[in-house]
Order: sequence, then structure tokens, then C-alpha cells
Amino acid sequence: MVNYSVDMLDVTFAALTSPIRRGMLERLSRGWATVGELAEPYDVSPPAISKHLRVLEKAGLVERRVRGRVHYCRLVPQPMEDAAAYLDFYRQFWQAQFQSLADFLAQKPDQPGEA
Repeated sequence: MVNYSVDMLDVTFAALTSPIRRGMLERLSRGWATVGELAEPYDVSPPAISKHLRVLEKAGLVERRVRGRVHYCRLVPQPMEDAAAYLDFYRQFWQAQFQSLADFLAQKPDQPGEA
């Protein structure tokens, strides 16, 4: 199995529960963005945007740099890669289980009276 911190996976998946945070990550997948650029599509207060960013930073998904009074953010891919590896492990497991079930169901049932 892949090496990852279960605690960090919990934090990563918790960070992904918000559509606003997922939208911010999608925007950051295209490159650096200012906090204002990240906030623009959402009708929420600046403190709420800051809180969302802190959650993403705590999860290690976002790095913030300050230049003067402007805060720039970028995506940090490693936590998402760890989460994807975790999900992939279980995807492979469940696909094998479903294939076994499909194989079982595809078998012809014994006819009544046959031994």
C-alpha cells in the first residue's frame, strides 16, 4: 500500500468538502492567483474567503506568498496525489471484488435434481 499519513488524508478530504474550496483549487490548477482572484466568483465575505484559504493551507493544498499587500496562492499537488493513490488502491480492490461477483453471477446455476 502507498505511504501516506492518515491524519493528512483526513484533513485533505475535509478540505475538499466545500464547493468554494474545490473551486479555488480548480482555479489554482491553472497557476498562481491572488486572493482577490480566488474570491471573485463567490458572493462571500473577505473573512470567509480567508477562512477557506486557511483550511486549504492547513491541508497543505495551497501555499501563500505575500508581496507587499498582495497575497499570491499556488496549488501544492502532493496532498491530492496522496489522496488519489489512496482512492486508487481501493478502486482496484473494489473492481476485483465486482469482477468476482460478475464471474459468480455469470455461472450457470445447477439444474434442479442434478448433483
